[in-house]
Amino acid sequence: MSNGPLIVQSDKTVLLEVDHEQADDARMAIAPFAELERAPEHMHTYRVTPLALWNARAAGHDAEQVVDALTSYSRFPVPQPLLIDVVDTMGRFGRLQITNHPAHGLVMVSTDRAVLEEVLRSKKISPMLGARVEDDTVLVHPSERGRLKQALLKVGWPAEDLAGYVDGEAHPIDLDERDWKLREYQRQAVQAFWAGGSGVVVLPCGAGKTLVGAAAMAQAGATTLILVTNTVAGRQWKRELVARTSLTEEEIGEYSGERKEIRPVTIATYQVVTRKTKGEYRHLELFDSRDWGLVVYDEVHLLPAPVFRMTADLQSRRRLGLTATLVREDGREGDVFSLIGPKRYDVPWRDIEAQGWIAPAECIEVRVTLTEAERLAYATAEAEERYRLAATARTKTAVIKSIVDKHAGEQVLVIGAYLDQLEELGDELDAPVIQGSTRNKERESLFEAFRQGEINTLVVSKVANFSIDLPEASVAIQISGTFGSRQEEAQRLGRLLRPKADGRQAHFYSVVSRDTVDTEYAAHRQRFLAEQGYAYTIHDADAYL
Repeated sequence: MSNGPLIVQSDKTVLLEVDHEQADDARMAIAPFAELERAPEHMHTYRVTPLALWNARAAGHDAEQVVDALTSYSRFPVPQPLLIDVVDTMGRFGRLQITNHPAHGLVMVSTDRAVLEEVLRSKKISPMLGARVEDDTVLVHPSERGRLKQALLKVGWPAEDLAGYVDGEAHPIDLDERDWKLREYQRQAVQAFWAGGSGVVVLPCGAGKTLVGAAAMAQAGATTLILVTNTVAGRQWKRELVARTSLTEEEIGEYSGERKEIRPVTIATYQVVTRKTKGEYRHLELFDSRDWGLVVYDEVHLLPAPVFRMTADLQSRRRLGLTATLVREDGREGDVFSLIGPKRYDVPWRDIEAQGWIAPAECIEVRVTLTEAERLAYATAEAEERYRLAATARTKTAVIKSIVDKHAGEQVLVIGAYLDQLEELGDELDAPVIQGSTRNKERESLFEAFRQGEINTLVVSKVANFSIDLPEASVAIQISGTFGSRQEEAQRLGRLLRPKADGRQAHFYSVVSRDTVDTEYAAHRQRFLAEQGYAYTIHDADAYL
């Protein structure tokens, strides 16, 4: 019996003692195949799920590595049934393979005939399949390639897609590395993606996911469709591509609410491609408008359902998903796995921080005590109103002002979800407010003024959660959010992680109302960052007043 930091239990939960000297090593060892569920102060709870094991398998980890990680760091003997289940679960991936047969075209081949017989009897799966052309080979309707993978995942037999990809329309794209060099982890990410042909690269905000996309485009040398969260993010992509590759502005089109340009590289927003006109998704034809050789999904964890449906028809195209977190609040991680592809590359945030590529960050939760009037209003409110009341309590204002003053001279983002609260804070702090209704031109102008240091404080809604490059922002104050969204927490911290010119530390504050659901949601949001090795310290608001 060792004195390791893990306690592995038969229900597939893994407890990690946070203060143990080997805790960081153990966290890194289990990160590829275990998902963090709860992260209180001293003991974090992970769960080993089938999808996490299949993602680990697709990323090149085998069952032996998983078993070794669990047994090496466990304080007590690991339950044998769990180890057997790990081996069995990982062994389910790839017993069914989708591939191209020289005589028959797209087929599904099984290395285990009993598994093939099982799925052939599924009422949901059999209509997607054609004739049985050999004992272990069944025809697949090409249009069903994506939906078949979704269905097979749901019945517990994830298929390995080896059918390959069309090259698409050739278009030369070269990286221009005269003034910069692709970092080693970025190069490894592109290699891992290309070896798999399709899939997801997970990197922290600020670690250069756009450059991974650019390098993948150079590797493909083909027309590329890039899907982004909003117009500002799209224009940021365009600036980076013009600066870092051989592409010119004329070769890159913007397909947004403002423009409808289709060019060899086209950057489209999720909003415009999922907009309905008379009940129809008119802009989904964009996916068929050219013979795309590569489709890039920025912030893939935010992919809207209609884009999943269209992606099911794009399985012959290479697909690259980029994200800081595979967590989806709608639980559709399985669809990302099936339709975009499995996780091909992942690296812990702390690793990249240690290499100096992202700024070190201090995470602080500041708890405020509501006034008697606020507590009474909260206690008598309907359940659906309570979070808004707790999150927007005016008691927070003095604390927020105090934190801004404490960091005078630094570049500060105040981030929230409720527009009335943001407008009031903008007045209190004498700072501009950026929200959904702020015109793109004004947004870009304010962001640029912030980058140049002409503005030190910006108050922003969730429009700034994603894909906004503000490298010198060193302080974020989170005052309200989308309930308990872990992905939002990751994105908001990500606004601070670009390395600072003077090497200073980033500070990430969450201001929450004590004894309310605000505190509960904060604990839920913090799970993702705890998984990456960030610890929150909890301060009383009195320390700031």
